[in-house]
Amino acid sequence: GAMGGSASLIPRDLLGEYQELTFLSKQEILLAYKRFSELLPKEERENAFSTRVPKSQILTLPELRANPFQHRICHVFSTSESGDDSMSFEDFLDMLSVFSDSATSDIKSHYAFRIFDFDNDGILDRKDLEKLVNCLTGQGEESQLSSAEMEQLIQNILEESDIDKDGTINLSEFQHVVSRSPDFASSFKIVL
Repeated sequence: GAMGGSASLIPRDLLGEYQELTFLSKQEILLAYKRFSELLPKEERENAFSTRVPKSQILTLPELRANPFQHRICHVFSTSESGDDSMSFEDFLDMLSVFSDSATSDIKSHYAFRIFDFDNDGILDRKDLEKLVNCLTGQGEESQLSSAEMEQLIQNILEESDIDKDGTINLSEFQHVVSRSPDFASSFKIVL
């Protein structure tokens, strides 16, 4: 067919497995596969299961293009051995699963924490928080905070979140903060 019909099929046993391992419905998995294979050159589409899509292609998805954490998201979900942040179909599904409406807020906050942990050291320190704020306020001259404003904001974040007062936010402190902000889960989503 003109749609390249056969390329859009997922073997039934795999489909069942993906449904068990993710928060996605059968429809969502099939749609994800379609979107993923469309990121590949035509001649590679039938091997979409075994092909990695480069990060530059993943970032063309409108859902990520507008996301200030796009690079971190690719980094956290990519299982690439070479560290190029490319994604396999299963990486892509994991990402969509965490960002789906059906994912629990515990799972969402766990991944949000990893995405905000820019230096991957397991805690959010001042440097991570500074990068986080810069991502959120935009990098433009006019929107960037002065160093005094930045300092004040980071103080406020730590006062709110740093329960053991060690100057950093660990995962459980982060999850505690998130549990008190009802709009967190709804903002942390990608709908295809």
